[in-house]
Amino acid sequence: MHKILVPIADGSEEMEAVMIIDVLRRVKTEVVVASVGDNLEIVASCKVKLVADMLLDEATKLSYDLIVLPRELSIYYRAIRASPALVLEPHGLLMGKKATAFPTMCEKMSDTSEVESRVVVDGKVVTRRGPGTSLEFSLAIVEKLLGHEKALEIGKAMLVV
Repeated sequence: MHKILVPIADGSEEMEAVMIIDVLRRVKTEVVVASVGDNLEIVASCKVKLVADMLLDEATKLSYDLIVLPRELSIYYRAIRASPALVLEPHGLLMGKKATAFPTMCEKMSDTSEVESRVVVDGKVVTRRGPGTSLEFSLAIVEKLLGHEKALEIGKAMLVV
């Protein structure tokens, strides 16, 4: 079973966080939701309250197969919105990789050939444009971790494929 960390913080995009957590738990991966703040409860960008499993300080004592940060950088990389342009690109983590980002950030990308794509998978790099692509992004993670058949199975169960 894969163990995945999803840190959340006040202001996190609720669609992104909840969709990622939901889809990954549906496929029976162990998802640990960690609050970046001092409280387990966070207030997301549209004032939806979310409750984490533990604080990030506690969560960092464990090991993970994947870290997905809603609205931010993730490791083994899964990057959302502005992260590809503002975090991955400046640190050379997109060198030789195709990626997309939030539309206003795409001009910061060195390779803009895929910036219009909703979700881009290139090796261990998975990027997406924004909240509206949360389900596609989550299914791309499932496909990378568990294979095409599992992603298709969960997509069919959720009536998206």
